[in-house]
Amino acid sequence: MNPHRISSPCLVYHRAGFAAMLAHLADQPLLALDTESDSLFSYYPKVCLIQITTYTDPDGAARAAAGGDEPPVTDYLIDPLRYEDLDGLRELLADPRREVILHAAENDILLLQRSFGFTFPNLFDTQLAARILGWERAGLAALLEEQFGVVSDKRMQRTNWGKRPLTPEQIAYAQMDTHYLPALRARQVAELHARGRWEEAKEAFAQLSTLDYGARPVNPRDFWQMKEARRVPPALTGILEALWLWREQEAQRQDRPPFKIVSNQALVELAERRPTTLAELREVRALGSADIQRYGTAILAALAEGKQRPLPPLPEPTFRPEQMLDRPTLNRYDALRRWRADVAAARGVAPDIVLTNEILLMIAKAQPRSPEELARITGLGPWKLKTYGPDLLRIAAR
Repeated sequence: MNPHRISSPCLVYHRAGFAAMLAHLADQPLLALDTESDSLFSYYPKVCLIQITTYTDPDGAARAAAGGDEPPVTDYLIDPLRYEDLDGLRELLADPRREVILHAAENDILLLQRSFGFTFPNLFDTQLAARILGWERAGLAALLEEQFGVVSDKRMQRTNWGKRPLTPEQIAYAQMDTHYLPALRARQVAELHARGRWEEAKEAFAQLSTLDYGARPVNPRDFWQMKEARRVPPALTGILEALWLWREQEAQRQDRPPFKIVSNQALVELAERRPTTLAELREVRALGSADIQRYGTAILAALAEGKQRPLPPLPEPTFRPEQMLDRPTLNRYDALRRWRADVAAARGVAPDIVLTNEILLMIAKAQPRSPEELARITGLGPWKLKTYGPDLLRIAAR
């Protein structure tokens, strides 16, 4: 595919365009999808753009799968900020007869589930496929450059996707995120089959399709998540917490990321210097004059409140699960990890592609004695059971 011969994308900004897109996609067995959000510009991030790429004609996927030349593709850029609902697209993606290609699918799946109720019963993750193949680099920008000679504009990663109108640079960058995914998938499928890793990949994709955002609630923001909180003297943590709470409330009010109100470094310097007047506040180097003009009175009030505030309770210490294992279980867990390291090295993949720490820990604890007992371990599908089962049972029996 020639990166210099790409047609302009279809901008889906109105109901008529949305309906026309759905009519085209209804005939397609394969499409690629990505999203852009405004997490760097909002306290409450939202999906600001949905990109979809599919073959121009319904038979394109079949020809590509048969090893023919990649047919032309159509790129859609959907502006979800213009629509009250995306029901038609949700129903289309939920059809298991249609494969959806994503790159680094997990975040997009969870975000689209939370935002629109989208589900993906049949998906292909090009990043996961690259890792199963043992490719040295699996990031999208690296793959586009290596496979198609396309260099992404990294500046667009920090652009404001919630601002309208989108710039030509934003549109071009967003289009590239999905435009080459069908061709990349075709190359990966061929190599997965050639190297005997296709069944493994299909099983991994099936696991991804079961992701449920309800089982992964969004963790509330917490004072102790600010790494600087653990570095200040304990006597200052009450003041720092009061400043942090003020910043959170202001960020929520403005719907801006907290770091765009004032920086963590500014909060720390304020807690250390504890100014009591606007004149003293101006001596805080991490604050600009505009910050003081806008927030000075509120900052002084937070500082005064913080001096009266009791020290916040320390966070619960975090323990790695293996620290709470009895000695025999820990020995099995360590043996399983050594086995996994050897298998991963022999296959040329990262250890978690073989099995995750979570699965190894469940095996070590359950100590399964039969294939049937091993099959009850969450995350072990038929391919992994067939391929790794005998070794896992041998080590679990120790």
